[in-house]
Amino acid sequence: MDEKRILERITVNPKIFGGKPIIRGRRLAVEHVLGMLAAGDTVETILEGYPWLEQEDIQACLVYARRMVGHERIEQLPLESYA
Repeated sequence: MDEKRILERITVNPKIFGGKPIIRGRRLAVEHVLGMLAAGDTVETILEGYPWLEQEDIQACLVYARRMVGHERIEQLPLESYA
C-alpha cells in the first residue's frame, strides 16, 4: 500500500483529543499507538487490545511519525561561557 493511501487512515477531528491525529476517526491517538510500540508492545498485543484496529493502522502511525520527524529541523544554539 502506498504512503498516501495508508495515511488516509490518520484523521484529525477537533472534537477528539483536541485535534490530535487519530486513527480512522476513532478515539485512539497516533501518539498512543507510538507510545505502546516504544514501550515494547508488539503489534499483535496492540491488535488484541483494540479488536477494531488493523495492522495497516499501526503502519500508518509509523509512516505519520516518520514524516513528522522528517520535517523537523534542529538549530544548535551557541553556548555562552559563564566563566
